[in-house]
Amino acid sequence: MEPQKQTDKFKINHLPSLVVDTFKAWNADNPFRLSAVVAYYAVLSMPGLLVIIINLVGFFWGVEIVQGQLTDEISSVLGRDAAASIKSMMLDTQNEEKNTIATILGIGTLIFGATGVFYHLQISLNQIWEITSNDKINYKKIVLDRARSFAFILVIGFLLLISFLVTAAISALNSYIKSTLPNVLVYIAFALDFIVSVGIITLLFALIFKYLPDAKINWKTVWIGALITSTLFVLGKSLLGFYFGTADPGSTYGAAGTIVLVLLWVSYSCLILFFGAEFTWIYAKRYGLGIKRSTKVLG
Repeated sequence: MEPQKQTDKFKINHLPSLVVDTFKAWNADNPFRLSAVVAYYAVLSMPGLLVIIINLVGFFWGVEIVQGQLTDEISSVLGRDAAASIKSMMLDTQNEEKNTIATILGIGTLIFGATGVFYHLQISLNQIWEITSNDKINYKKIVLDRARSFAFILVIGFLLLISFLVTAAISALNSYIKSTLPNVLVYIAFALDFIVSVGIITLLFALIFKYLPDAKINWKTVWIGALITSTLFVLGKSLLGFYFGTADPGSTYGAAGTIVLVLLWVSYSCLILFFGAEFTWIYAKRYGLGIKRSTKVLG
């Protein structure tokens, strides 16, 4: 998409029309199919992601602590049963009774599997932003895309570590406030936790929008789109947690319930992410900021 001549600047009263145009573009791109594809690869990537993130963050924070924190986070969204199943998967991934060859092959398989979800997320964002590539197979690009996907796993691990540290600090502050200060300040701590969560997720989405697709996009557009997406994501996370807790959609599927819940959660989360990506694209298109095809890796 070539940048258009900028004839207007964003005003708050433009927001309703931006949202309407975003919804139309989002619906036209068949987001449910795109989300289902990413969710499928997320399930396949989950063991690899767990291994890498647990060991990366656990190196600084402690493996058992990280497992406990992740279990609590998963439980708040998917429920205790799903969290227990995923915790069992975490423990299985820590099995060290393997020979050297099996370990090396396992690491390679885990890295390839863990990068799959970001690789297909990249393809989806390229489609949403109308970024096309050559039909010829470009092995260099495939390798670079996988390396870039692995870099995002490291970024998530780093942001997760920061999130844990901030959460621990806020919890300590909250305990102090409860024991020494009026109850009204507890809400301030809760608001602070919300703001920090939005800030960390905004940074993650900003990096995704800036570096994951095969596109050139300026930081002004990136930050606006990332902030909108992260706000919707945090609100959607709470709603999804309430829905899963009350409706328990995985109970119908018995032993496969955990996989179904993960598929649903990733799929719904991707719907939000793709809506934010559509908003970013519409915003750039309307105000002449432009999202262009990157020629360095596409040829």
